[in-house]
Amino acid sequence: MDFFLEIWQTISKNRSRSLLTAFGVFWGMLMLIVLQGGGNALTQSFMSDSKDVSSNSGHMWAQPTSVPYAGFQTGRRWEIEYADIEVIREKVSSLAAISPGLSAGTLTVSNGAHHQNYSVEGITPDVRLTEAITVQYGRDISAIDLQEQRKVCVIGSQVRKVIFPDNENPVGRYILCGSMYLQVVGVLKEVTSEWTKSVNEQVQMPLTTLQRMQHKGNGIDYMTIVSKPDVPAAQTIEQVAAVLKQRHQISPEDKKAVGSFDMSSIFKIVNAIAMGIYALIWIIGLGTLISGAVGVSNIMLVTVRERTKEIGVRRAIGASPWLIARQIMAESIVLTSMAGVIGIMAGVGILAVAEKVLVLKQVEIQNIQVSFTIAIVCLIIIIMVGALAGLMPALRALKVKPIEALNEE
Repeated sequence: MDFFLEIWQTISKNRSRSLLTAFGVFWGMLMLIVLQGGGNALTQSFMSDSKDVSSNSGHMWAQPTSVPYAGFQTGRRWEIEYADIEVIREKVSSLAAISPGLSAGTLTVSNGAHHQNYSVEGITPDVRLTEAITVQYGRDISAIDLQEQRKVCVIGSQVRKVIFPDNENPVGRYILCGSMYLQVVGVLKEVTSEWTKSVNEQVQMPLTTLQRMQHKGNGIDYMTIVSKPDVPAAQTIEQVAAVLKQRHQISPEDKKAVGSFDMSSIFKIVNAIAMGIYALIWIIGLGTLISGAVGVSNIMLVTVRERTKEIGVRRAIGASPWLIARQIMAESIVLTSMAGVIGIMAGVGILAVAEKVLVLKQVEIQNIQVSFTIAIVCLIIIIMVGALAGLMPALRALKVKPIEALNEE
């Protein structure tokens, strides 16, 4: 108890100097906590936005050929066919899911006096295996709808709000989509993810119905694939492309005929950016903490110089060098720990206030806080910084000779 009381008396003896010395550590820890909370919120927001999309997926479509092959010239246009889907399922073992799609572009969708232009897509039930989007009420497009080319559709949440503004249940009602009347059989759950929120403004009908409506025959515009967890999406895309090239007499060396977009590459880039942000946060925070520690170390050196006679007296009456060094380092650790803990508390408080303000302003940001683990790590860092800040002054104190110290005025 006397040991800690002595430390407190030493620190409080010159309060102004102690406060100014500790401010650097306080500010560094405050910045580290606030930046960690902000970085965590950005990462969590991205993960929330991407939850409806598989990171191991990709999109594929047909493009003009770039290599002459089997008597065909460069620039030949071709299209993926609905019949290709079953062949791909059979031949590509790394495929977890595949869904074809057909786009009608933007058409006028109306219900009496209420009308608006929306994207119209032809889908199959397999689309729900490649995107985590569900029907809120009613039912989804079924295999029977596809087989019988039924004139039915499911609509996005925004479509329902505009076309049926009286909050009436649209299931069973008819809408005019371009030149075709479709019966609404379901309404999709509202999507908040930036990756897939365009679904809110879509009308989705059976792919075969849209093929007939557009006189498209057996053709499709694109397909979405999901690779098995242990196989990279790029590898599965390459295998699917090989099957398509074989079926449509395209050169195996043609790199442009089958267009593709690998979602995993985007996730890798974003993860790398997130790691870069975290690294920058730690560099800035630790840099500021180290600056504060240098300030603490310098002040402790001044303190040691001021207490030279005291240290000499202690050495003269039998105090060991270790006791002298322990006292100096303990004072440094206590000073930095107090400043650091207050910095952590202030940082957490600022983040809590910021979260409430963002909620009131309806800003979609999640988990703008730091985890308990990060707080513990920061506390350990504070203690280490305090020990390092007190190391040099402690070594300086060990060099004080009792006789010289006693003779100093």
